[in-house]
Amino acid sequence: MTWDAERRSLVLFNHDWDREAFARLAPHWPHESAGFDLFSFPSNARLAWFDMDRFANACVRRIRRRDLHGVVSNHEQFGALAAALVAERMGWPGTPVQAVLACQHKLHARTVLAEVCPEANLPFSRLDAAYGGPVPQGLAYPQFVKPVKAAFSVLAREVHSQAELHTHTRFGAWELWVIRHLVEPFERIARQRLPQAGTAHALMLEQPVSGPQYCLDGYVLDGRMHTLGVVDVRMYPGTQAFQGFDYPSRLAPAVQARAADIARRFLKAIGFTHGLFNMEFFHDPATDRLTVLEFNPRLASQFSDLYRRVDGIDLHAYAFALAHGIDPATLPRHAPTAGVASSFVYRLFDVHRRVAMPDRLQRQVLQQAYPDALLLLFPKDAGSITRDYKWLGSYRYGILHLGGADWADLLRRCEVASTLLGWPAPLESLQELVAAPADPSTRMTPQQETP
Repeated sequence: MTWDAERRSLVLFNHDWDREAFARLAPHWPHESAGFDLFSFPSNARLAWFDMDRFANACVRRIRRRDLHGVVSNHEQFGALAAALVAERMGWPGTPVQAVLACQHKLHARTVLAEVCPEANLPFSRLDAAYGGPVPQGLAYPQFVKPVKAAFSVLAREVHSQAELHTHTRFGAWELWVIRHLVEPFERIARQRLPQAGTAHALMLEQPVSGPQYCLDGYVLDGRMHTLGVVDVRMYPGTQAFQGFDYPSRLAPAVQARAADIARRFLKAIGFTHGLFNMEFFHDPATDRLTVLEFNPRLASQFSDLYRRVDGIDLHAYAFALAHGIDPATLPRHAPTAGVASSFVYRLFDVHRRVAMPDRLQRQVLQQAYPDALLLLFPKDAGSITRDYKWLGSYRYGILHLGGADWADLLRRCEVASTLLGWPAPLESLQELVAAPADPSTRMTPQQETP
């Protein structure tokens, strides 16, 4: 295709993975940014008065003043919905507002799944209790409890008794303030545009699911779904905390095809006619059951770099293309740099432990040893770390992306890189991959079209 340098875009809530990737694409896709960082002060102080409708209107005024031509966001909490509202008001290509709401309201999404994909759904219910209110009697345990609207697995946890559920749902005054202000911007739009879903100021219960977890990535253009690939999810042993994400997937092709069919039916049911999406699901190899965890109406930004290394496709460029009504399949590909790639997640599980962040020299040595390494650091103060343990059960302090010729090569590179950083290598769950080499036939053909 011919690049049009005048096609400037507005990127909403442009942080972490997105900031890195969009900056690299700036020569071909010039853009400006708007929004704030939820995880840094004083930027996150804007949460106190944030209103989704006002923010979208401010973006429209800026777009007209600055002569911008597209809007993009991969931000789950606020950005995806804000971008949909802006695109709608400008008459631009974008994911329909109703579809974003239907994905992000997790209780409503379960209701839709029960109608169109019952075989991939599971028993669920709204927790009949206000934030911090008494836990209902008579529930069967275990249960998986999570917010109706949230991101980053906040407050999502399996509980095994009424006492455990009670403890998990106790919040201090500051925690309640944060929770309500995170949900309320979504709630105001949902009350107007998806009233049948009910309030998002709530927790919900689901039947716990066993089996490995996966993520299906794809996009919809002109109402037709295109699959890009499947990413395998690794957990820290004995926990529900992510240890890593691996690409390409080792899941059998027939199961990947079933996942794509489920995604197609769900997205059609909610009117998802345009944009990138990510479907999180489980597959239990013992029963061959596939169960949907949730749908995200956006690019899974953390995975974009993995696809770029292995397939030579840039999903952040895909987001720009879709925002301008361009078929991503027409974008040029890059030469792949790796046979396999992983996103390694470093965590602590002891609230009393602390970790040293790598200094400038350590980071320089890492880049010299592995020029392809992509490192993100998440330093936090003591209060934020304590809240992470309360809401997530662990503290994520770093993420490292690396590619390798194969899984054994990648494992070795991660071990060395972790030593250079002074961190323990998050590799327990990767050892099995080295012992059982991947079957090349499990690869999904990128951009496979599903009518």
